[in-house]
Amino acid sequence: MPMVTVQVTREGTKPGVDHVTAEEKAEIYKGISQVLYDVLGKPPEWTWVVFEEVEMENWGWGGMPVADFRKQRAAKPA
Repeated sequence: MPMVTVQVTREGTKPGVDHVTAEEKAEIYKGISQVLYDVLGKPPEWTWVVFEEVEMENWGWGGMPVADFRKQRAAKPA
């Protein structure tokens, strides 16, 4: 029985929405279950998916808060 944990920062995907919507989460659950079925033959009804939204200030990347890391990365020439 597979168990998959998905962690994302809580910031939403559309203007005015500060979280991942129930519809978006449903698509993620469906997609992950389908991948595990396609690759490993695990039936979707055996697959657990846990979705965790983490506040931006609780997520670090590159030794700094993720918001600062993103600003630094955006400032570098491509």
